Amino acid sequence: MSNYREGWQILLSQLQERTASALAMGGPDKVQKQHQRGRLHVRERIALLCDKGSFCEYGALAGGNPPGGQEPLAGDGVVGGTARIEGRSAVIIAEDFTVKGGSIGHPNAAKRTRLVRLALEQQLPLLLMLDGAGERAGNQTERYPNCPNDLQLVADLKGQVPVVTLVLGTSAGHGALTGMFADLIVMAEDAAMFSAGPPLVQAALGIEASAGELGGAAMHTRDSGVAHNLGKTEQDCIAMARYFLSLLPPRSGDPLPEHRAHPSAARRETDGIMDIVPTQANQAYDMRQVLQALVDESSLFELQPEYGRGMITGMARIGGVPCMLIANQPTVQAGAITPEGADKACHFIEVAHNFGLPLISLLDNPGVMPGPAAEKSGVLKAAGKMFLAQRRYRGRKIVVTLRKAFGFGSSVMGMNPWDHQTLSLALPCVNLGGMPAIGGAEAARASEEEAARLRESQTGAWIPADAMAFDKVIAPCELRNEIISALHLHPAPLTSRFSKH
Repeated sequence: MSNYREGWQILLSQLQERTASALAMGGPDKVQKQHQRGRLHVRERIALLCDKGSFCEYGALAGGNPPGGQEPLAGDGVVGGTARIEGRSAVIIAEDFTVKGGSIGHPNAAKRTRLVRLALEQQLPLLLMLDGAGERAGNQTERYPNCPNDLQLVADLKGQVPVVTLVLGTSAGHGALTGMFADLIVMAEDAAMFSAGPPLVQAALGIEASAGELGGAAMHTRDSGVAHNLGKTEQDCIAMARYFLSLLPPRSGDPLPEHRAHPSAARRETDGIMDIVPTQANQAYDMRQVLQALVDESSLFELQPEYGRGMITGMARIGGVPCMLIANQPTVQAGAITPEGADKACHFIEVAHNFGLPLISLLDNPGVMPGPAAEKSGVLKAAGKMFLAQRRYRGRKIVVTLRKAFGFGSSVMGMNPWDHQTLSLALPCVNLGGMPAIGGAEAARASEEEAARLRESQTGAWIPADAMAFDKVIAPCELRNEIISALHLHPAPLTSRFSKH
């Protein structure tokens, strides 16, 4: 037997020691402080996100051997690698607040870049878990390698694979910017995110502001629209990420994860819609009740619910097929198109386009929001961008006009006849026109006789059906089954789906 083993034992002992140091993160005291803040530590988060036993860590020893003799830093403040989520491979990057506040040093930056490059080269979904202070102040005294950084590479990933950002603590600077390219951004209730934190804002502008005032989760999900969904706990945030990914293919062009044989995917009549939707256009109802009636049981996942509340966006399965839903909400400003609503719809229509999700559009709106405040807010520009997004969408587009649809409000929702719809449906009570009869006649200075004709022309589906503005006018009870029939059509070829025209 050789005498090599003694040398191997020395090296293996060193490897074990360095690995244990990395697994200990910032040490027991820092881990305890993280728990005292009511937050999980980075390895607990990864364990919740990933399928059990599937995490394969990359770069655990980065930061453990600083060239200048400084104190070793476990993982240099970031933990990452590959894992399986709902049975499918993904790349994970998670900031570790227990090590230098999760700030980004050079080994940290190299690890992030390596992992994003891995996601790009292997076409794997990317999950970012943010809880860090951005670039480390000491970086300015060291030479930085001239190479593409993770920010550039995450931008390159956009539209190729699903990207999800979870903001689970305080995220500032470079980390927060990287997270902005995600298809879904979820913030924990006590999290915050900003380009510059309170000390920098105080120094630069002389303004005192707390982390919550600068970039709290409630503000970003309700007012700024920077983040999409709010989780009461970290566990809620992680569950949202897992479900979102379960409805998407692992990369653009791959087949959707359909569950057509599941019991909840069965066809059924939706007679209850007649108890939800009034036939009169001036009476409000909750569109969420219609969505719940249409989708497979317990499958609806509303996206960005507190922002642009006159527009509902969400994902669900219908007949076992994952779909993107956009719908007007008549209980909020009659469902009128606002800049915020158009902005979020535009984002999720693009997600649907990139990953081949069928787009289900449910119309009931009086048009684009009018008035001085709306015009000042840029409603025309936002509505124009939404129109462009749905016009460029290629996939199974199903448009359902439930009741009213006027002017550009019908166009941005995709109701234009023969506009790449797989199917265009209407209920018998639809009320259409270039503008509402009430107000439209006055704007046009019409006579009473002309106004009466205008009101008559906007009552019922018969005139637009006669002109083939709809493929079918149906009873409410038929709506889910008609949508399922369209969804189960063989999808368009990939080259057609992503063509420009």
